[in-house]
Amino acid sequence: MNYLLTGGTGFVGMELVNKLTSLGHHCYVLTRSPEKYCNTSLTTYVTFRDIANLSQIDGVINLAGETLFGYWTKNKKEKILTSRIETTQRIVDLMKQMEQKPNVFVSGSAVGFYGISDDSIFTEETKKPGNDFLAHVVVEWEKTAKQAEELGIRTVYTRFGVILGKDGGALGLMALPTKLFAGGKVGTGEQWMSWVHLEDVVEMILFSLFNDQISGPLNVTAPNPARNKEFNQTLAKSLKRPYWFPTPGPLIRLVTGEMSQLVLKGQYVLPNKALDNGYEFVYPDLEKALQQCFGHVKKN
Repeated sequence: MNYLLTGGTGFVGMELVNKLTSLGHHCYVLTRSPEKYCNTSLTTYVTFRDIANLSQIDGVINLAGETLFGYWTKNKKEKILTSRIETTQRIVDLMKQMEQKPNVFVSGSAVGFYGISDDSIFTEETKKPGNDFLAHVVVEWEKTAKQAEELGIRTVYTRFGVILGKDGGALGLMALPTKLFAGGKVGTGEQWMSWVHLEDVVEMILFSLFNDQISGPLNVTAPNPARNKEFNQTLAKSLKRPYWFPTPGPLIRLVTGEMSQLVLKGQYVLPNKALDNGYEFVYPDLEKALQQCFGHVKKN
């Protein structure tokens, strides 16, 4: 099969490309600077100008978007939104031009769709989005991707939780205080974290690519969300560090501004659609997921 990817040089994208090519699939990776990368027999780095010359594309995976990390100035928030909308729209326009359409379009999304809550449980059956900035971004992002459905293409919105992996993502920043012997709960510690291990992210994307029964929103989260205090206790245990130094919420807000909601707020999200369709998690348990990230344990 031939797959076209945006964001294929990022944290999740690189792992996904490695997995797809290990299975014998060819990956065309969209990038502004293909000269920075080396093509292989199963990986080709291309620009939008090259698309017309590609072989038939069986599936498209859209993972591009400005990072959420960084102080949320007005300009930063605009980049977070427009980077997702504009790239997704270009991909949709590209698929409109294809004489033979892809079979599936997997477009990145986020659990931010649901907004923030300390007591609600969210599944793919939850239709009402939240009312904060990130929920607005996700709604517009998915609305843009939804155009692919009108082309007769099976479309999946992979709503990612907090992705845990040893070579990128949020975990490095989250683990830094604990590594420096200053680990503890953040804010009240009661906020939920819907986490997922990187390996399960890749496997769930593959699951959505190859399973014709999967369409619409797909929560890419582990089945056991954790409160912030539990997460940091488990993190400290995995790193063999003390858990004793709480970080006050006002300090986080002072340092990070509006972005502080990523750590001070959260939501309890369950991956019901994946479970109902037979997906088996590699790392359903937080402790083993964290220990694997730090090289202490094998997978189940």
